Amino acid sequence: MVNKIKKRFVAGATCPKCRALDTIMLYFENNVEKLQCVKCNYSESQADKKVAKATRASESVIGVFKPE
Repeated sequence: MVNKIKKRFVAGATCPKCRALDTIMLYFENNVEKLQCVKCNYSESQADKKVAKATRASESVIGVFKPE
């Protein structure tokens, strides 16, 4: 059985790359929200907030490099 991904267009959205109006579609793939422009193929993805928060919480700064 083939699992179809439900895609929908975002009304009034402008593509950040080609500036075309009403060409951005939104869909979820593996629980990740993705945007794609059907005109220029620009794409962007956003991880779940829980995933992003967990990634940042476990990071720490070891030192700051200041070239002179």
